[in-house]
Amino acid sequence: MCGIAGILDVNGSAPPIEAVLHEMNQIQFHRGPDEGSIFIDEKIGLAHRRLSIIDISTGQQPLINDQRTAAIIFNGEVYNYRSLREELIELGFTFHTHSDTEVILQAYCAWGEKSVERLRGMFAFAIWDFEKQTLFIARDRLGIKPLYYAMLENGQLIWGSELKVLEKHPELRRDMDKLAVEDYFAFGYIPEPRTIYSQVKKLEPGYTLTIRVGDKAPQLRQYWQASFADTLNQSEESIQEELIHRLKEAVDLRLIAEVPLGAFLSGGVDSSAIVAMMAEIQKDRAVNTCSIGFDVKNFNETEFAELVVDRYKTDHQVEVVSANDFDLIDKLSALYDEPYADSSAIPTYRVCELARKRVTVCLSGDGGDEVFAGYRRHKWHMLEDRVRSMVPKGIRQPVFNFLGDYYPKLDWAPKFLRAKSTFQALQRDALAAYLHTMSFVPDARRQKLFSDAFKQELGGYHALEVFKRHANDFDGDDALSLIQFLDMKTYLPGDILTKVDRASMAHSLEVRVPLIDHEFLQWSNKIPSKYKLEGANGKAIFKRSLESRLPHDVLYRDKMGFGVPLGNWFRGPLKDKLRQRVLHGKMIDSGIFDGNELKSMVEGHINGTQNNDQMLWALMMFESFLQRTQ
Repeated sequence: MCGIAGILDVNGSAPPIEAVLHEMNQIQFHRGPDEGSIFIDEKIGLAHRRLSIIDISTGQQPLINDQRTAAIIFNGEVYNYRSLREELIELGFTFHTHSDTEVILQAYCAWGEKSVERLRGMFAFAIWDFEKQTLFIARDRLGIKPLYYAMLENGQLIWGSELKVLEKHPELRRDMDKLAVEDYFAFGYIPEPRTIYSQVKKLEPGYTLTIRVGDKAPQLRQYWQASFADTLNQSEESIQEELIHRLKEAVDLRLIAEVPLGAFLSGGVDSSAIVAMMAEIQKDRAVNTCSIGFDVKNFNETEFAELVVDRYKTDHQVEVVSANDFDLIDKLSALYDEPYADSSAIPTYRVCELARKRVTVCLSGDGGDEVFAGYRRHKWHMLEDRVRSMVPKGIRQPVFNFLGDYYPKLDWAPKFLRAKSTFQALQRDALAAYLHTMSFVPDARRQKLFSDAFKQELGGYHALEVFKRHANDFDGDDALSLIQFLDMKTYLPGDILTKVDRASMAHSLEVRVPLIDHEFLQWSNKIPSKYKLEGANGKAIFKRSLESRLPHDVLYRDKMGFGVPLGNWFRGPLKDKLRQRVLHGKMIDSGIFDGNELKSMVEGHINGTQNNDQMLWALMMFESFLQRTQ
């Protein structure tokens, strides 16, 4: 696991400057504290920071082949590199290292750009082809590893593993992408390919970028897409059996390392499943596990983690942290570079900090909710979809529109009385309803939140366009699979994987995610939806397949999540800071927000008549970004 950076002089007028490349590389020192190197040729500059995991003695980068026809910088792990290496040796290629990096480079020399389709793992890499004067960049299929790039006005293409890498280039413009602001307050993050800066893009998961010296712009190609077109036609029992076999294989592939290795164990189904598979595979030694506990019972899952620890006799480490762990706010802003509003980044940062005390590689259960339909919003969306299908559109829209407008917003009331959001969802079509369900700041509230001038700058753009674009690529035929697909294209890379990458790399920790191994995921997508979500029971077949391996209380307890008590923070220890940072200074000066609505959101939450915890966190993190960059 590493950090990469580079500069390409595309039009021959701005060769790379070593000092600039060095600064770009050093700002990501945390991603690879073991080694750092730079290679500069006439038109290309390649930089790499290394966290040594495999082939510690000879895996240095940038790596150039013997013929000096190609060079590579690489971030990630390719788990099938040994079998590819044997295949390449049979084709006549020779190797000087035992690293997956050299395998990727030689695979490119053998099979060209199609080589990326042979790789199984998590990766972002750049290959410079000296002969063709061409740069080839690729990102893994699900977006586990990040890649940012920008085409500068001086004719340089720059790229790196984090946005802060590109910020170190003096020619980068930092004008804000207004559409990204709308996306951010809708989703809580900025979905690919946008970033907060107009000039910078994220390379989307499953895409490659190619640019030849003299080209005016890079060429983007999609080499992989999650598919729901096929359905398994076999018994549930045989599906369960194959599920465990395939999951164990995905876990086993990720146990390759020359450094200490362990697993996160939250006490939830997904992380517990990974630990169970690890324990069955490595019978000769205990699995290293770690958990974070909180000093508030409603946020503490350690008792469930202990059930798994007891069953598999893991070498467990647990630390209890304060639920009022809000000192990380500004550190998180710097860590994520652009606005990012998932507050579970705080405990994620802490559990990575804990894990790094004993291991360098950790396996995680991330992705299980996307693959097996485990989010509460999946259940609610399908219930709403059933109602929508029973009520004709001509009746549904006016009736639920009326109820959505006039039913009071009872944030303070018991959950069964809070029907306003449901009525608002029922008046929409499926895509708009799902966005409404998962929005940080719902559509109607965003209309009030943004100033009239800013809404004019948006030019009618709406975050729903993100879903519409991806829905056009969906090849399945049922409503549940569609929202799983949307999660895989947006929430998984934009929120979950971004959170884990930045939090783990801040501590120089590599995290591997077996549940979104692309072969396991693609097979899992073929499982009929009826086996994934059964009434209110999400991940149904996944849980049943694990019944002989995990305690019942772990499998079938209510989903807790990895949250923090935002509502209490903003009514208690953070209320003065909230007022100071959201209602004054750069937030008002930005021209983006309506000051009266900001005050209504803040004061309504503090006095208890509204529950705006997520929205206020999104505003706090946006203000932190403005403070850091403006």
